[in-house]
Amino acid sequence: MQKRTVLTLMAGLIVIIGLLPVISMLLKSIIIDGHLSLNAYYGLLNSKRQWTLLKHSLTLASLVTILTTVIGVPTGILLGKTNLFLRKLFLLILTVPLLLPPYIIAVSYSDLLGQEGLLTPLLGSTLMHHINRWLFGLPGCTIVLFSAFLPIPVIFTIAFLRTVNPHMEEAARLSASWGKVLKGITLPMILPGIIFSALLVFLLTFGEFGVPNFLRYGVFPVESFTQFSAFYDFQAATATSMPMAIITFFALLIEACFLREKTYQIQTVQDNIQTPVICLQRSHIPLTIATAIMVLCITIVPIFTLVIKSANPAAYAWAINRAGNSLIRSITYATTGATLLTFSGFLTGYLIQTRSLKIWRAVDSLTIFLFALPGTVIGIGLISLWNTPWTNFIYASPLIILLGYLAKYTAITSRISINQLAKIPPSMEEAAQITGASWSRRMIFIVLPLSRHGLITAWLAGYVFSLRDTAITMMVYPAGHDTLPVRIFTLMANGSSEMIASLCIILIIATLLPLGIILLLPMFKRLRYGH
Repeated sequence: MQKRTVLTLMAGLIVIIGLLPVISMLLKSIIIDGHLSLNAYYGLLNSKRQWTLLKHSLTLASLVTILTTVIGVPTGILLGKTNLFLRKLFLLILTVPLLLPPYIIAVSYSDLLGQEGLLTPLLGSTLMHHINRWLFGLPGCTIVLFSAFLPIPVIFTIAFLRTVNPHMEEAARLSASWGKVLKGITLPMILPGIIFSALLVFLLTFGEFGVPNFLRYGVFPVESFTQFSAFYDFQAATATSMPMAIITFFALLIEACFLREKTYQIQTVQDNIQTPVICLQRSHIPLTIATAIMVLCITIVPIFTLVIKSANPAAYAWAINRAGNSLIRSITYATTGATLLTFSGFLTGYLIQTRSLKIWRAVDSLTIFLFALPGTVIGIGLISLWNTPWTNFIYASPLIILLGYLAKYTAITSRISINQLAKIPPSMEEAAQITGASWSRRMIFIVLPLSRHGLITAWLAGYVFSLRDTAITMMVYPAGHDTLPVRIFTLMANGSSEMIASLCIILIIATLLPLGIILLLPMFKRLRYGH
């Protein structure tokens, strides 16, 4: 009874903070002064501009998806299946752009390739003018978002490679080359994961508004944000949000029908089974150099550009003076959000993994839908639900920001928890139940200790995604409660490039510092005990 009550309350919380805002937004957009009205949607359908924006959004999402998949899958195989030199370091560096707000990468490209960028003295103003025109538009948005989301298919490919039965590959290697084994066995077996990662990249790109807004490329998320924040037109903002919600819903419906059972849970092969590794031989050095160049262009050059641009102590002093409070709020909200996300993700993951309630599949689908839903849509939904006199204590406080984090990112922490819980033998909890231990005692003394590594990973993921969030926070933050990503975004219009670069570096440090501490802890332990 205790178990069902807690898990039911958790499922109800997901519905309240995630689904109800979307429903409220839809109802308020079609019911005006107590009467049904579809004028906003008629205006949307009859507007050539809106159809152009839809075309832009779909084109951008498609290009980024194709590029990340075509390059990300081979890179994932290279880093996860071969003996490539420095592959773990390459993977670590390549993941960094995913941890940052994508518009930071756009800022770095602007500082490098803009009209007054760092390369202007080298290439000349005439050539930089043409490059600048290319940067601010579809090509620039494509390259920036490709850099930001490339880690997704790389990570998914590596994760699903670990699910392939090594005995099948070894048997095939007796009569075929590695190329034929990959084509005939490995790739078909990890295809669901590749398709799912491509779908995720498509939806994240489709809902991105920071990069297109900075690079001045008109897409639906930018239009929705502009209608709401600049013109205060709730009906128009909602109308432009609904196509994004509908496309997200149907994309995930396809995933649920054809891929969900295959991608539902990633289980690696047993640790004592040696997975076969592809020996690169003569191609080792060329592939290492090629990978190093890619990592250099995607991660190191953009960050190094920001470091050079901000190489002025006065710029950092000015940045701290202008946005120091926003930095403190960002860390506070991200820490609190990560803790709440770890709690909600663990209970949600436990519900899904154990299938304790009949609605487990609906809860799973809802969390994925909310994660894939553009942040601007979630933000408008939260405002439509909580902006009332009765709930002003939520709407006018940082609680509204934390609710946005829970709605958007519970899917991440729940999937991490599912993967960790799948490694715990059910017999351990069943044995404790036979001895009379209550569900709460089983959770506290068995499940939670065995899940500690997953909980740490979930907290770090929750911290990173809460800290980097821009769309939801920008839509809902109360006056005086802006975060550093929002502060940077608002200062980009009239702030100096040196100060903006300094703020970006500060945000990068705040994001990577906890990850660095966690990675260095094992080293400190070995030094302490003399190993």
